[in-house]
Amino acid sequence: MATIHLKPDSLSFTLHGAAQAVTDVGRGIALPQSLARIFAQTSATPQARGAIQDISYHCMRHIGRAESLLNAMTTKQTEPAILHGLLCCALALISDPEAATAGARYSDFTVVDQAVTAAAADPDMAHAKGMVNAILRRFLRERDALMKSAAGTQMAVWNYPDWWIDRMRSAYPKDWQAILTAGNAAPPLTLRVNQRKTNVADYLAMLEQQGIAATQIGPFAVRLAQATPVSQIPGFIEGLVSVQDAAAQLAAPLLDVQDGMRVLDACAAPGGKTGHILETANVELIALDSDERRMARITENLERLQLQANLLTGDASENSWWDGKPFDRILADVPCTASGIVRRHPDIRWLRRKSDTAQLATISGEILDNLWQMLRPDGKLLFVTCSLWPQESEAQAAAFAVRNNATRLPAPGQLLPSTSLENDHDGLFYALFQKSGA
Repeated sequence: MATIHLKPDSLSFTLHGAAQAVTDVGRGIALPQSLARIFAQTSATPQARGAIQDISYHCMRHIGRAESLLNAMTTKQTEPAILHGLLCCALALISDPEAATAGARYSDFTVVDQAVTAAAADPDMAHAKGMVNAILRRFLRERDALMKSAAGTQMAVWNYPDWWIDRMRSAYPKDWQAILTAGNAAPPLTLRVNQRKTNVADYLAMLEQQGIAATQIGPFAVRLAQATPVSQIPGFIEGLVSVQDAAAQLAAPLLDVQDGMRVLDACAAPGGKTGHILETANVELIALDSDERRMARITENLERLQLQANLLTGDASENSWWDGKPFDRILADVPCTASGIVRRHPDIRWLRRKSDTAQLATISGEILDNLWQMLRPDGKLLFVTCSLWPQESEAQAAAFAVRNNATRLPAPGQLLPSTSLENDHDGLFYALFQKSGA
């Protein structure tokens, strides 16, 4: 982290770290990977890391508005890139109407002062500290006019790329505004209760005894009223619960696994659905993923849950890893644009390109066709994607059924993201298929 003389507990330190992360996203690096790199290069305390992460994610949810405001106050691109990132982070904070009405964590003038301090401490930005001060103070002086001007652009209003907004409006003409709004909300912390070790009622009672407010929002799903580090979640270390969105918790029950079955979890990392399947029944499970580094996450999750699976590194679109024995059940959580989980990963909307949908749909179709050959007669394959684009979800499912003469069984289909108290989940798609008997 290229800073000097910034106290790790200061907002200036936090803003500089967040600016680096936002800059990395602009270069095509996913936000979690960027943050991991930044944290590895700095002596930031856990509190500072949390603050950097919070502001980074906040900025990615509001960067459309921040960049529109910045463009209105400058005549050319702000250079270097980290200067642009710093200004976007500061503007995302001081231009957030919801923060103003809910009681912002930082005052406007504190943000301005600390952004200038962050710029002054970085050799790459020190020359521009006066510009940082001038731009941010101009926004405070002309806030109403600048915000009104920004409201004239859909990217500033919705904080998504124009192509994304247009495609959402076309795919969901009645729901597009609600979908975009849901994607801008900070996600809840939802837990999956491990039915091998406890039940929802007993776990809620445990939380209540410790003064933690929570609500049941699914058969095994509990949403905490306040996000909490996993190390502080009662029973997490012991494997009583796992972090998993309520919509993702539908996969294991839909797969209808029974004791003794041979099950494949394809594209399994980081292992949330793997763990849930093993919590549901005693099965022979193979967890497959093409990314060897991500396989470590599956191992960690299963060790915490005290469950076992056969982990294989391999490409689900080919069969060199397969031993030739058919599976009773296959979970195919295929690669996609992840357009349904942008509230958890707000950087996705800025990393994706319009052409990614068709490319990923082609890859996913190849995976589904390949896995279908590994399914025994009468077996079931569950197709899952966290995309909202029909080309990756319903159109993919319909085409797959025709190509493979697959019988489609009842399943939820397209779940749109929801932030209601009773129904809080990401946007996922489910299609369940059965193979004809021998």
